[in-house]
Amino acid sequence: MSKIEKIKVLYLDDEINNLHAFKASFRLDYNVLIANSAAEATEQVDKNPDVRVIVCDQRMPDMTGVEFFEQIRGKHSMPIRMLLTGYTDIESVISAINKGNIFRYIKKPWTDADIKSAIDEGNKFYMANSMLAIKNEELQKAYAELDKFAYSVTHDMRGPLLSILGAVDVARNIDEISEIREMLDLMEKSVKKLDNFIQNVHDYYNMKRGELQVVDIDFEELSEDQEDMNKIICKLNNIKFTTTVKQEGAFRGDIITLKVILNNLLSNAFKYQRKNNPDKFVDMVIEATRGVATITVTDNGIGIPDNHHGKIFNMFFRATTDEIGSGFGLYNVKDALLKLNGTITVDSVVDKGSKFVVTIPSK
Repeated sequence: MSKIEKIKVLYLDDEINNLHAFKASFRLDYNVLIANSAAEATEQVDKNPDVRVIVCDQRMPDMTGVEFFEQIRGKHSMPIRMLLTGYTDIESVISAINKGNIFRYIKKPWTDADIKSAIDEGNKFYMANSMLAIKNEELQKAYAELDKFAYSVTHDMRGPLLSILGAVDVARNIDEISEIREMLDLMEKSVKKLDNFIQNVHDYYNMKRGELQVVDIDFEELSEDQEDMNKIICKLNNIKFTTTVKQEGAFRGDIITLKVILNNLLSNAFKYQRKNNPDKFVDMVIEATRGVATITVTDNGIGIPDNHHGKIFNMFFRATTDEIGSGFGLYNVKDALLKLNGTITVDSVVDKGSKFVVTIPSK
């Protein structure tokens, strides 16, 4: 077993000779830390939170091993606790086991094989507990996200539908064409909002459930796709859309995930423009060199307030209510980048515009 792979084991005993003998016996198998008092042992665990197994003698002058384990358990619950004891202490050992203060006891006199077997078994238990703790934390996070997701889905889907129903009800009693057109405009806005929400939910589930399909990426082709897709919206809203691509050598990645990133960044750039600005623009620059792609999307739109910069990648967060949005877009971008081991930064000023810079390594 290499030094890096050695697990940390702490041995507590008030007899100095026992400490040195233990360390000499197991230094090749484990990273052995020693302590000759409960206070020193606690300090060792504080300094080394990755200690996996603590072996402690029961008979010590300042406190018993069982008492030490009761104390350390409240502060450091993860290390596996093992007690060295003789038959005369068996009742307190049984009580400690029942209370969960120790994982196992080792009878005196012990052999190297006894200790090694116990530590290896304890390490397996430690690893299982660690994985369980991680999975439990992930599960709690998933439950919290699901609660928030379920609430938002019902709210954000019912809102547009109720608006459409309300407009239909009002339109039944209208004869003026201009007023009917006004109702149709309201319905169109609600339908677009619903469509936007459904598309973002679809992207969200693609990110969560889909496996990466790594292929050679042609960024020139991706850029042309975005130009074609957004040609109409740019014309209708008088937005100048420019793209620049510089690709040197091969780049490999998941094309669907890359499209989710580009679609959402560009959609926001087009959507959050200043309506009265005669010189609206969105600029996309893609540089892929030396196995790293850098995608920069710049606009001169409404910008994002400073106090919102840290929240815009949260699910359902919206920095403005002026335009149709679900609060899913940038969350999906962040999720996509996690799958690609990428990063994103934002530089934005209110009424000046925003610049998003994405960096993605080749697979």
